[in-house]
Amino acid sequence: MKVLFVSNLFPDASDPVRGQINATLLKHLAQRVEVRVLGLRPTVAFLGKKFDRLKPRPEDESLKPTYRTVTYIPKVGSRVNHRLLAARTEATLCRIKHDFPYDVILCSWIYPDVCGIARLLPRLQVPMVGISQGSDVHQYLNMRFRRKLIVDTLSKISGTITRSKDLRDRLVAAGVPATKVCPIYNGVNTGLFKAGDQLVARRALGLPEEGKIILYVGNFLPVKNPLLLVRTHGLLTKAMNSRPHLIMIGTGPQEEAVSNQANAQGTRGITHLMGRKNSAEVASYMRAADLLCIPSENEGVPNVAFEAMGCGLPIVATRVGGIPEILDQPFLGELVEPGDQQGLAEAMTRVLSTNLSRERITQHAGRFSWVNTSAAYLEVLESALG
Repeated sequence: MKVLFVSNLFPDASDPVRGQINATLLKHLAQRVEVRVLGLRPTVAFLGKKFDRLKPRPEDESLKPTYRTVTYIPKVGSRVNHRLLAARTEATLCRIKHDFPYDVILCSWIYPDVCGIARLLPRLQVPMVGISQGSDVHQYLNMRFRRKLIVDTLSKISGTITRSKDLRDRLVAAGVPATKVCPIYNGVNTGLFKAGDQLVARRALGLPEEGKIILYVGNFLPVKNPLLLVRTHGLLTKAMNSRPHLIMIGTGPQEEAVSNQANAQGTRGITHLMGRKNSAEVASYMRAADLLCIPSENEGVPNVAFEAMGCGLPIVATRVGGIPEILDQPFLGELVEPGDQQGLAEAMTRVLSTNLSRERITQHAGRFSWVNTSAAYLEVLESALG
C-alpha cells in the first residue's frame, strides 16, 4: 500500500515542532507501508515560493516531504479557503501521483485541509481518510457554514479518524454517520517518556532538590488557560506549608500576562517560564516534577497526558474533551471542572500530598503504544481501500 499524507500539520527544519505527532505516526506507519508527505503552509497572500523551498527535518527525510504554499483568508474566508487550497494543490497532487502512485490519501485537519482535498478526489481517483485533531471540530462545528461543509465532506469520504471518543461523538451528533468515524488515541514514545530517578533529573536540570514541583507543558493560549494555573499556584503557596515551584514550558500570546500575574501575587521567584523545549527535555522535566497540571477550557486528548503517564507523573486536569477517557483511574490523578480555581487548588494539594505510585502509572501508559496506534490506522486505511 502507498499512502500520501497531506496536512498543514507536519514539521520542517524551520518549524520543527509543528505537527510532530503526525510525523511520529507516519514513521511508524512507514514500517508497514510506503508513505510520502505533502506539507501545506497557509499564508494570507502568495509570498513567492518561500514555503515551497522548505527543507524537512533530518529525521523526516525518509518520508520525502514536499511543501506547498496555500492561500488562506482569515475570519471571512470560510466559503472559499477550501476551494483555494484545492486549486493550489491540484497540480502538485497529480505530479506526486505520477512519481509515487499512492493508493489512499491520509489528510489531517478537517477544515480547510480535508474539505479542500476532498474536492479533488474525483480527479485523483483514490479514497481518502481524514484525521480530526481537536480544535478543527470543537471550534469549527460552532460556525454555521463550516459545520455544514464538514458534515457533508466527512459523510462522503471513506472515513475519519478522531483522536478521542469525544470528538467522534461531536461529529456524529452534528450529522456524520457513526460508521464513518473511528476514534484512535495517539501513542507515546515509551523509549523516551519513561520513569527515572527524580533526584538525578532535578540535579541534571539545575532544579531544587527539595520541595514540590508542578509542571505545565502547552501553549500560552486562552483555551489552555495557563493564567488559571498561575492564580491557583498563588493559592497553593498560601495553603501549603511549603512553596511549590511552578515550571511552565511553552510560548504564546499570554506569556506576558502569566509573568505579570506571578509578579502581582508574589510567586515570580518560584514560577519559571522556560520557553519551548524539545521532547527529550520535556521528558526530563516530567521525571523531575511531582505533578502535571492541564487547566484547559477545551481539549481533545492532549499528547502531554500520555507523555506524563509514560514518565509516571500524576496528573490534575480539567474534565473536558477526551481527558476523562484516559484519566480514568484514581491512581493517575484527579479531574476538576473547567475554571474551578478552588477545586483545582484542592485537587493539586491532595495529589501532591499523596504518594501515588509512579511505577503503576508508567505500567498503565504501556497500553498507549505507537505500535498499537499505527496498527489501528492501517486497519482503517485498508478498509478504505477495500
